[in-house]
Amino acid sequence: MSNDTLDKLVIFLAKRDGIDKLVKTFQYVSKLVHWRVESARPEIAHRAKQWEVASGLSRKAFRTGRFLTGLNALRRNPGPAQKFRALAVLGNAGEMVYFFFDHILWLSRIGVLDAKLAKKMSFISAFGESVGYVFFIISDFIAMHEGLRRERMLLKAAEEGGGEKKEVVKLAEVGEKVGNIREDRVMRLMAVAANVADLVIAVAEIEPNPVCCHAVTLGISGLVSAWAGWYRNWPS
Repeated sequence: MSNDTLDKLVIFLAKRDGIDKLVKTFQYVSKLVHWRVESARPEIAHRAKQWEVASGLSRKAFRTGRFLTGLNALRRNPGPAQKFRALAVLGNAGEMVYFFFDHILWLSRIGVLDAKLAKKMSFISAFGESVGYVFFIISDFIAMHEGLRRERMLLKAAEEGGGEKKEVVKLAEVGEKVGNIREDRVMRLMAVAANVADLVIAVAEIEPNPVCCHAVTLGISGLVSAWAGWYRNWPS
């Protein structure tokens, strides 16, 4: 019997990334609620703010040890070609800086370390995060471009094929390969959407400005990132 929606939800929430995306949704929905009712309903706005802060701190706790993921990715699968390896090193290095200093930021915000460290740790973490996202985005665009080129070549070869039985089998293989390429492209588009959204949030921390720091910008960016993550991590 195939898994139904509840089965898939249980599997999704059993993953660390699944819980992170759910709590991230709470965090940025509450940010938008706070912005919307701040002047008219201050009591509800205060509760929404408390929910946002608690969600943000919870996510930092869930990410304990996450900086090791990038190190292991480089150790096990740095990339199929030299250009991808270079981008993977730069992207994962930025991500490792992000997660490592995010741990220190979390400890300073909950009072284990000096609260004065929070601002500096937040800047370093956001800077590493933004560097990582830039290189991951570049890598995904290159991979999508190469996928499109392979797809065109496969479709062209299929059009030139004949109608014999052997060719029909070959066409089925081509169709499967094209389907895999398109599925990979959708996943990479979701990754790009999430990384661009998170980059906006990181820029708001590194270089505060009215556009990136606006509650609506941050709220929508956070939800785009969370929901793209839902899509990518949802069990098939």
